[in-house]
Amino acid sequence: MRRSTFTGVFLLVEGSSDKVFYERFVDKIICQIVVISGNPSNKERVIAVLGILEKSNFLGVLGIVDADFDRLETSAHHSPNLLRTDTHDLETMLINSPALDKVLAELGSTEKISKFMSVRDTLVEAGISIGYLRWISQCDGLSFTFSDLKFSKFVDEQNLQIDELKLIQEVKNKSQNLSLDSRDIQQQLTTKKSGSHDCWQVCCGHDLVEIMSLGLRKAIGTMKPSDVGSDSLERFLRVAYEEVYFQKTQLYADIQKWEVDNQSFKVLFSSTAG
Repeated sequence: MRRSTFTGVFLLVEGSSDKVFYERFVDKIICQIVVISGNPSNKERVIAVLGILEKSNFLGVLGIVDADFDRLETSAHHSPNLLRTDTHDLETMLINSPALDKVLAELGSTEKISKFMSVRDTLVEAGISIGYLRWISQCDGLSFTFSDLKFSKFVDEQNLQIDELKLIQEVKNKSQNLSLDSRDIQQQLTTKKSGSHDCWQVCCGHDLVEIMSLGLRKAIGTMKPSDVGSDSLERFLRVAYEEVYFQKTQLYADIQKWEVDNQSFKVLFSSTAG
């Protein structure tokens, strides 16, 4: 990133899918989106790079990261140049918007969906156990592995309800950590769930998308697995997400405030920044 060749804002984001999302709403002539990736995580790399630039008095740099569990803990990194998603991550922002309803209308079965009080609530109810398990792993340093989980092993394809013990066993198998007692972990889940945490800060969007993918094959639709894979669904949700939805978010308001505090720099299109 060289200021001598670009006088606008450098917007640091966690990954390529984030870039695809945000570039729809920013003025790419005056705001250059930079994908930051690496170890230990893309988010930590964004925070680290932002910190380095701030220490060198590099002006006009803004970072946007997933909130993850930051709002549920007190150790979150703070900077006037670092913004977070309204909910746990970008994907939960998409699912918590009318974009979900548009995708369900296109891919789901009206008859099957009508049997659910709310598909959105059903996804969250199932996903929150996984979210809490992720949080427990993070807080207790359990180093659980959540990548490549087979959701069909612990999610009922008929009603999308989750079997916590089967979930815990699947995570333990993936993590190659079979020594922990599953009942003890489930009790920790029960304790966490008895709190008054905001479910949209707990649930991981990727988990909700995986559950939605299963649902669209049977519980709420009749799609082929190859047509509703998680990557495809996340892309459908991004496409269905309209600018007016983004304008109603706290993140949008935070970007506007950052522009006010940094008068020489703009991020949003001039037609939407006011």
